[in-house]
Amino acid sequence: MLAGNASFEKPADLPQTIPLFPLMGALLLPQGQMPLNIFEPRYLAMVDAALKGDRIIGMIQPDYDLEGVESVEIPPLRKVGCAGRIVAFQETGDGRYLITLTGIARFEVVEELKSVTPFRLASISAERYADDFHSGHGENQVDRSALIKTLDDYLTANDLEADWESIRSAGTEVLVNALSMMSPYGPAEKQMLLEAEDLKARADALVALTEVHLARGGDDGGRLQ
Repeated sequence: MLAGNASFEKPADLPQTIPLFPLMGALLLPQGQMPLNIFEPRYLAMVDAALKGDRIIGMIQPDYDLEGVESVEIPPLRKVGCAGRIVAFQETGDGRYLITLTGIARFEVVEELKSVTPFRLASISAERYADDFHSGHGENQVDRSALIKTLDDYLTANDLEADWESIRSAGTEVLVNALSMMSPYGPAEKQMLLEAEDLKARADALVALTEVHLARGGDDGGRLQ
C-alpha cells in the first residue's frame, strides 16, 4: 500500500520503534486520513523528530478502563494502535503544526521504551496485522449494500447529507475504514472497530453499532451498554 510517496508492503517495512501519540477516542485505520492540530510542546517535538526520519507516528488510545485515566499525564496505553505516515504538514505561524496522517497498518505494542525524548516511544510488531498492508484485502466478504443502507438510515435520522457519488465510487476498504473513523462512538467502540479481526468484522460491527444507536434514538452517545 502507499502512504503518500512511500510504499509499505509487509510488516518489516515499518520501523521497529516508533513515537506514540496517545489520544482518547481517536481512530486511525489503514488508508484512512487523519488531520491533527498539534500544539503541545512534546508533540511538536514528536512531529519534528518524525519529519527528520521516516515520518511514522503511532496513534493509540489511553487505557480508558482505568478510573481517572484522562487526568493522568502519562496514562497506561491500550495494546493495539495504528501506524500512520505524515503526508501533509503546515506551520500556522502561532506555534502549531497542522498535519495529516495516512494510516498504514495496525500494530501491537511489544514494549514501551525508556527515552530522553519528551514524547513516548515503543517497540512494536505489525506481524499480526500483515493483511493491512494489502490494499483491498477482504473487500469481497463485506456486505457493502448493508453498510450503505445503514449509512443512509443514519444520515436520514440526523437530517444530514452526503456526497453519494464519492461514496459509491469509493473502494470498499476505504469506505469501511473512513466511516469507522468518522463514526460518533465512544473510545471502547472505536477500539473495538480498530481491533476487528478483518474488514468484514469491522463493517459488521459498524452496522451493528449504528443500528443500536438508531434504535435508541441516538441518545446513548453511541455506546454499547
